[in-house]
Amino acid sequence: MQETLILIATAMIAGLMMSRLAKLANLPAVTAYLIAGLVIGPFALGLLKVPYLGFHTLESVGNYKLISQAALGFIAFTIGNEFRVSELKHMGKQAITVGILQAVLTTVIVDVALISLHFIAPHVISLSSAITLGAIAAATAPAATLMVVRQYKAEGPLTKLLLMVVAIDDAVGLMLFSLSYGISRAIEVGAISVVGVVVEPIIEIILSLGAGTLAGFALNFIEKFFHSRSKRMSISIAAVFLVVGISMIKFEIGGVHFGFSLLLVAMMTGTVFCNVCSTSQELMERVERWTAPLNILFFVLSGAELDLRVLSNPLVLLIGVIYIIFRSFGKISGAYMSCAMTHTSESIKKHLGITLLPQAGVALGMAITAANLSDGAVVRNVVLFSVLVYELVGPTLTKRSLLAAGEIRPEGRTSARKKNEPKKPVSLS
Repeated sequence: MQETLILIATAMIAGLMMSRLAKLANLPAVTAYLIAGLVIGPFALGLLKVPYLGFHTLESVGNYKLISQAALGFIAFTIGNEFRVSELKHMGKQAITVGILQAVLTTVIVDVALISLHFIAPHVISLSSAITLGAIAAATAPAATLMVVRQYKAEGPLTKLLLMVVAIDDAVGLMLFSLSYGISRAIEVGAISVVGVVVEPIIEIILSLGAGTLAGFALNFIEKFFHSRSKRMSISIAAVFLVVGISMIKFEIGGVHFGFSLLLVAMMTGTVFCNVCSTSQELMERVERWTAPLNILFFVLSGAELDLRVLSNPLVLLIGVIYIIFRSFGKISGAYMSCAMTHTSESIKKHLGITLLPQAGVALGMAITAANLSDGAVVRNVVLFSVLVYELVGPTLTKRSLLAAGEIRPEGRTSARKKNEPKKPVSLS
């Protein structure tokens, strides 16, 4: 137990100290937390095997998965706050159109590139792995995007559309991956499962949205029994922990697998709650402040979890570079085309695609499933390599795009350590 507490404290302190260095380089805090994770991870300080100094193995980092899951739950819950009816009336159609089209186009572009590579050099990548990687390319990480938006207090039409699209990405990515993975399995075993390819993904989405809806109404009902700000915040936090736990439940009935998507359940809880509770905006802001340390831990652990051994495999690097180039092209061109179709502003068309590049947790989850393929290790390592690149570079690109779009307002240097200067009395003469 003492080791757990010491490592949690070490991770938070390392992340915070690294954020000071990142500020000097004008980098987002998210990037600093990820780098801090690499420093105290099993491929840096962890190699020294000094007790309590960093994580010695990837398995030891995995022991803190509960923290990462909880942080993702709060991130999705907060993103649900963007789906207010008032916002949906203005941007709902655009968000759904852009969310679907850019994800599908990215999958098609990456599929074409990797399938072509397969036919040119079959020994480099199998057809099943190429098809699966195409679907994984559609996924976008909401965590890094939201943290950049929070840190720089970004606000405007691009930011609002971005947060909606990132949320929709999870459902679209789930469907695309299930379809592609089902086809890949069919290629290898010679038989396709309609249940696994079509039925189970639809059930997962319906169950997730249903559970989130019930949780949102339940939170609104229970919250009315409490009047102090601290207790209302506490019940909101308890609700998020509850939906995170529910989303981990999996079971099987009659050969059909049932499960939930953490991001969809938590996001739907936040969406319903913010639309039925009149004081939800205040509660959301208080919950966001409470989860700040949890988010730091999430990104530091994510950095420590990055497997640097993939950099030693030339084959993985080759496929990874192709994957990154064509995924980036797919996201940017797909966002531009779909924005043009929905008549968004020139600024949104130009900058949205770049903000969709970060990739992490959802993609890694898909890669773990894809490990069942004959060369699933290739899929996993390519995704690990892309996550390493996107997570370190993506937040900075997101910041620059929001800044170029005029949605990050430059602020003077401020310090919470300084006392507020008393206002000078106004002369009426």
